Parts: sequence; C-alpha cells; structure tokens
Amino acid sequence: MSETREMKRTLTLLPVVLFGFSFMALGTVFSTYGVASQISHGMVAGSYILATIVMLFTAYSYGQMAKVFPIAGSAYTYTQKAINPHVGFLVGWSLLMDYLLIPLVNYLLFGIFYHAAFPNIPSSVWILSMLILVTIVNIRGVKLANKANIFITIFGVAFIILFCVLAIQAILHGEGTGQLLTSLPFYNPQESFSFIIAGAALLCFSFLGFDSVTTFSEETIQPERNIPRAVFIITIVGGLIFTTVSYIAHNVWPDYMSFENPDSASHEIILLVSGKFVDTFFLVGTAFGIFGSAMASQASAARVLYAMGRDGQLPKKYFGSLHSKFQTPVNNILVISLISLLALVVSLTLVASFINFGAFLAFTFVNLSVIGHYFIRKRQRTIKGTFLYLIFPVIGAVLDIWLLLSLDIHSKILGSIWVVVGVIYLTYITKGFKMRPPEMELSA
Repeated sequence: MSETREMKRTLTLLPVVLFGFSFMALGTVFSTYGVASQISHGMVAGSYILATIVMLFTAYSYGQMAKVFPIAGSAYTYTQKAINPHVGFLVGWSLLMDYLLIPLVNYLLFGIFYHAAFPNIPSSVWILSMLILVTIVNIRGVKLANKANIFITIFGVAFIILFCVLAIQAILHGEGTGQLLTSLPFYNPQESFSFIIAGAALLCFSFLGFDSVTTFSEETIQPERNIPRAVFIITIVGGLIFTTVSYIAHNVWPDYMSFENPDSASHEIILLVSGKFVDTFFLVGTAFGIFGSAMASQASAARVLYAMGRDGQLPKKYFGSLHSKFQTPVNNILVISLISLLALVVSLTLVASFINFGAFLAFTFVNLSVIGHYFIRKRQRTIKGTFLYLIFPVIGAVLDIWLLLSLDIHSKILGSIWVVVGVIYLTYITKGFKMRPPEMELSA
C-alpha cells in the first residue's frame, strides 16, 4: 500500500455516464413502482416529473462544483472547500449514510427477489454470493467494472424497451385504461397535490446515480468538462425513462389499490402484459441491475472514504491509501463489504430511513456551496452570475429542504441521530472545535 499514489485518469464521458446509470439502476422504476403508486395515489409519473425538476437544480450545482474541484469526495469536498471544513466534514458524514448503505440495499433486494423465486435457497446465500462478486470486481479496478457496466446498462435499457412495447400493445387491446393519452398519471384533480410531493420525496433516490459519478473525478479524463456533462445526461435521461415507464404502467394497471403486494407490483404488471417468459427475463434483468448498482455504489463509497482518509478526517494510513497493484482503495472496499453484511439481519425499511435523510442534506449543501464559492468568494454578481450562482442554487436548496421535511418521522429521527454522532466525532478530532479539520491542498 502507498499513501502517495494517485488514481489514474482512464475514464471518458461514456464510461462515467454508464457508471451513473448502473448506480441509478434504471430498473429501479419497477422495484419502487407499487409503493410509489400508493404513496402518490397513482400519480407516479407526476411525482417523477417533480423529482426530476428538483434533481436538475441540484445536478446543475454538482456540475458547477465539479468544474472547480475535480477531485474525489463529491458533496463532502465541495462543502469543505466552498463553505467550511467543519461543515464539509458533517456533510461528508451525512453522505456516508447514502454511500455506505446503498450497496446494502442492493444485496437485500437481491436476497428478497431470488429467495422468492427459489424458496429452497436461503436469502443469505444470494446476499453473500452477490457481495463477494461485487467486491472482487471493484478491487480489480474501474476498467473491469466499466466492461460490466456496458453490458448491464444495455440489458436494462433493452428490458425497459421490451416492457414498454408489450404494455402499449396490451393497452391498445383494451387492457387497463384502454387509452394511451391521459393526464391522470401526472395529476388527478380528485387527489391532493401533497401526494405527488410525498411520492417525489421517495422517488428522488432513483436519481442518486448523478451525484455518484462526481466521486470518479480523479479517474476521469478532463473532469472539468466530462463530469458536469455526465451529471446532466444521467439526470435528464433517467428522469425521462422513469416518467415514461411509470406513465405506461399506470395505463396498464390504473387501480393502484388492487395490487396483491405493492413491493412486487411490477411483477404483477409484467405477468399481465407478457406472461412467464418475460417475467423470467425481468428476474434476470433484476440480477444484472442490482449487480451494477451495488458495484457502482460500493466503488463510489470507497472513494468518498478515500477522500476523507486522505484529508486526515478518517485514519489516513488505512482509509487514505491505494493498493500498489490495482490502484484502488481496497481497504475502503473491504470496510463497505463488512458493513453490507448487515443485509443478513436488518430490514429494508430501516436502511431506507437512513438513506433518505442523508441524501437531501448533502444535496442542500452542494447547492449552498455554489453560492459560497461563486457568488460570495469569487464575487460573480453580474445579472447572469446572480441567476447562475445565487438564484438557481437557492431554488435547488429550497426544493431539497422541502422534500427533506416531507420525509416520514422515522427518517428524520434516525438521520438526526447520525448527524449528532458526527458532531461528537468532529468535536473529538478537532479538540472541541479548537482546531481545523485536516484539509487537503489542491493543485488545481
């Protein structure tokens, strides 16, 4: 191991976008559709549009910060450099809720889906097999992961296209609403708009792939240009796909209260429009999607830990080192794998409660970082600068806080506890805030 090694810049725009799509797991629209339908009272497409709008403002801010700080660390680095090292640490601490636990969510889903399909095989076997495979791929480095991402993304897009074609055919033959054009999936005047907001608060996490790619800045060629582009491509394309699929799914099965099990609603819809063969295809696609998301999320989390370790805000000797052969943060990958073993004992609901809170908190501070760096520090206060570096990020921050406050009480309580623990640790490493947290010197 070496503390002074640097990551190699090998990723171009396309591989970075594929990492984002893999992290996002485009097939997640099927996994969350039933629950989102009940939360939004059938207005899933409307919730996705609102979520896309919110994420575009935040994606804009991520892109602006990636231009000036093209290094690993994402929201943690941006806040640390643009606002304050202490605040940066706490944002990084909050971000860990997402990055450390999202791989765990993928392993849980894999265990749940495949144990249901093959009841004689314990879910623990599925969880451990996926965890080991993902860990090996990420240790070997991003080149191997990139090859897997290409296949995973193509497979996921192919299934989505197949589903849409079959669903449209079913609708034209009188299934569901029997019509392709209706506004009800977007807004039902008989329902409160608050249900769309509640749905958006859940569905924003389908977009987490756009911010994960910023953690690969140090491995990306021309990150100042390619990272912002990747962020917008991932957000816009993801939003379009999620909205389209949910719109069509609603028209196939408009009665959101009639699902036997909301968690497996997509399974019921797919059986309705296609039968067993495509359902098997869906099961295989789920495995590929979960593998891609787990691989990308584990890799991103490892790089966030690497950034914090390199800065000395976590033990530098362990977290801030790279493997001598693979030049990947192997120690961090192993730590995340150990945490992911909790998938054997915890519930999906409990894990999701942590993830929700951390994401919106981190998103909020990325928007504030744009204001801190460009509008305050760089004094870009022309009319154009005021719009780009004050008004746009303020809108993004307000929208993120709005959805954060729309989360359930359990998310708020568990998230607040995690933040308090972070404050205690920060107090310890700074000797009661008498010292600045260790900070990395930038060469760019």
